[in-house]
Amino acid sequence: MFYDRLRGQLADSAQWPSNYLFKFILPSDDQKKDALKVIFKNNPVRFSERSSSKKKYVSISIEGVFKSPDEIIEKYQQVAQIEGVIQL
Repeated sequence: MFYDRLRGQLADSAQWPSNYLFKFILPSDDQKKDALKVIFKNNPVRFSERSSSKKKYVSISIEGVFKSPDEIIEKYQQVAQIEGVIQL
């Protein structure tokens, strides 16, 4: 399973807690952006976003310190519930 492989890679590549950078692409929709931000509201993170040339999509980077690979995977699973989001 994808998340099991990711968990192993994260565990092997860093000591936890560790800094992690999430990257997502989503339609330029304020509700979807707000839903994404709610998922990370309890984490001290830095958001940055860049719109596509035609303003149809927005790329959002979220960087912060997370406790464990399981916390990273939990965030990915929550974000996957937002329709139209591409996880990079």
